Amino acid sequence: MKYKIYTLIKKLIILDYYKNDTMSRHIISTIIVIICILIIGLYAMGEVNYYSSKIAVERDLEAPTVVIPSVGVNEKINDVSLSQGVFHEPSSYAPLQGDVLIFGHRTLQGSPFLRLNELSEGDTILLEWPGIGELKYNVISSTIVPADYQLNAVEGGNKVYLITCDPIGSTENRLIIEGSLTETNPINDVILKENPQESYALIITAIFLVIGLIFSYFYPKEHRIYILATVLIITAILFYFCINPISSQVIYDKLLFLNGGSNWI
Repeated sequence: MKYKIYTLIKKLIILDYYKNDTMSRHIISTIIVIICILIIGLYAMGEVNYYSSKIAVERDLEAPTVVIPSVGVNEKINDVSLSQGVFHEPSSYAPLQGDVLIFGHRTLQGSPFLRLNELSEGDTILLEWPGIGELKYNVISSTIVPADYQLNAVEGGNKVYLITCDPIGSTENRLIIEGSLTETNPINDVILKENPQESYALIITAIFLVIGLIFSYFYPKEHRIYILATVLIITAILFYFCINPISSQVIYDKLLFLNGGSNWI
């Protein structure tokens, strides 16, 4: 009788151990999932803030535009910061005055120059520049150089240089696309008025919410509420940033450790 009681107690202890062990594993798994959602949410916040902040630039009809049909680029150019989109280097020149140096991100913050490596000799680069006109450049070279390479614009030159990082996600090198001016035409007002990215911030927010809700629905019931709460809180923050954006660079600076502690362009 004592042996049976001992055996029963032993079985109960083992069952309780496995039950607690399973619960612990589920809790740890849920914590890891929540951390992953938070990291994804931070990247989403960076992109939402980027596109929301960029709306003012996109609506500025005095801002020039770069269009590269073969790789789907249609971006306004700013002279304030790379974090606001495609950036015209102030030390270079406006078209017809000299060489034009234009920088753009290849990863994150809209990734405007993501496909720049696909350009080949003869492809067209258009600059719609208020006060000057529509400048057509043909690609004449594609070069990869070290990150510390110094490219100097020449006064009176007729080149455009598009510069981004290489390889994707790294700042080890720079990819430089060189174009030569071939044609000057009256400015295309239709392109200047286009704002194809105006709703991107809301689209990113909606996608995050929908995917988050679907994931929450299929998550185990006992911890589903925590996943759902995380998704809803981040979505609320994303909607707030759609209306009241901050600099996207502020958020990406907090995520540098995910990129090895180095900046990206």
